[in-house]
Amino acid sequence: MKKLIFVLGVLLAGGMFTAFTLMAGPFEDVVSAIKQGDAASLSKSLDNTVEINIAGKNNSYSKAQAEIILKDFFSKNSVKSFEILHKGGEGGGSQFGIGNLVTSGGNFRMSFFLQKKGNVLVLNELRFESK
Repeated sequence: MKKLIFVLGVLLAGGMFTAFTLMAGPFEDVVSAIKQGDAASLSKSLDNTVEINIAGKNNSYSKAQAEIILKDFFSKNSVKSFEILHKGGEGGGSQFGIGNLVTSGGNFRMSFFLQKKGNVLVLNELRFESK
C-alpha cells in the first residue's frame, strides 16, 4: 500500500511539473532565450518594431534587423548566466523583467518589456546597460 501511494505521489508531482511547463508564457520564453543567448528564439517574441539599447547606442529596428543586432551581440558576448532581479506587470497588458546578464564580453544590467498586442504579448524593447 505504501508503495502504491508513493508511486501515485510521484506521478502526480510529475504531472504538476508538466502542467507548469506547459503554462510557460512569453515572459518565460524570453528569459529562456536570453539565458541561452539564442537570438533566433528571442526573435519569435519580437514585435514588428523593436527598440534596442546596447551600452548607450539606442535605435528602433524592424524585427529582421533586431534579430541581426541580437545575433551580433550574442556572438560577441557569449552568455554565462542571466538572473532576473525584478519582474512586473503580471496579469496586466504588459510585463517587464530586469536582471543581471553575465557574458564573456562583460556584465550588463538587462531589461526587457513585453506589451500586449491583440491577444499576445510581444517584445518591444531590450536594454543592455554595461555595469
